[in-house]
Amino acid sequence: MGLKWLLVFIPVGIVLDWQDANPILVFATSALAIIPLASLVGDATEALARYLGPTMGGFLNATLGNAPEIIIGFFALKQGLVEMVKASITGSIIGNLLFGLGVSFLAANLKGHRKLHYDIESARTHGGLLMLAMFGLIVPAVFNFSTTSEREISLEISIVLFVIYLGSVILTFFPEKPRGEADDTLEIAVKPETPEQEESGWSRNKALAILISVTVTLAVMSEIMTDAVDPAAKSLGLTPLFVGVFLLAMVGNTAELFNAVRFARNGHLDLSVGITLGSSSQMALMVAPTLVFLGYYLGQDMNLVFSQFELIAVVMTVVAIMNMLQVGRLKRKAGALLVALYFMLGFGFFYAPASVTGG
Repeated sequence: MGLKWLLVFIPVGIVLDWQDANPILVFATSALAIIPLASLVGDATEALARYLGPTMGGFLNATLGNAPEIIIGFFALKQGLVEMVKASITGSIIGNLLFGLGVSFLAANLKGHRKLHYDIESARTHGGLLMLAMFGLIVPAVFNFSTTSEREISLEISIVLFVIYLGSVILTFFPEKPRGEADDTLEIAVKPETPEQEESGWSRNKALAILISVTVTLAVMSEIMTDAVDPAAKSLGLTPLFVGVFLLAMVGNTAELFNAVRFARNGHLDLSVGITLGSSSQMALMVAPTLVFLGYYLGQDMNLVFSQFELIAVVMTVVAIMNMLQVGRLKRKAGALLVALYFMLGFGFFYAPASVTGG
């Protein structure tokens, strides 16, 4: 069902790695194996959340929902692939906002849902968080710092971004509005519940066992993939910038993109918009700072100094999305326009010189 059939690539990827096969094959099979594992992490987390109550369940959902991106980034940092990890942050943001939303809108149209309405207040909340995060990503790059200062200011800004994220989580757990009023402030942290998400029916012990086993397997496959990604990229003639933005980012976000499209096809455009915008907010406010902290721990020069190409792409994407989501209703051509913009950026990143880095 869904992406689960891709689990067959787990033993294939492990065997290919043991046999020192072509790194392109090892990367491809391990990446395909990670996609359903990321989906299972989300399923197990949602099942546990129903037993832990709204507060602890929401916190668990917010924390582990981004586990695949963090695990992949951790092993990539261990390999010294700092620029690739930074590019994957950029790729996750523009991928969710452009490709994720664009394909979701196209899916809703193809399914016959003509009126593409969504909660404009929730969209504005996510947009505000994205704008705030965008400033946090721009500040380290616009000034000419020394290498030491780059690490220090990146660490300080990461702390600020992470505190903002924790604050949004707390506000969601303890909303100021009365119970009868909707408060979408925290869609960034907690996925909305729908009948479709309650189909698993897993017990608490089963969900916990699945979560632990899947996390361990995800770590193993992430290490295999990050070991192979650099030689595979060199064999294909791809730059670390392109690999991070369009390969690593896509692997970590495929499960969320799949869910966003599924909700849009079923007419739940609010959920689709919430997932894609919330994932982008989480990437900038939680995952990026966490990777900076991990880089500091591992002794890697992980910072928030992004290349000019990446900054332009993020700014263009956030501004385009903010303008498009202001009215609360989208025209049918919106999905095609977003996907087209994503591919145009893809061509730009593909032809960007290999010497372009963020540090």
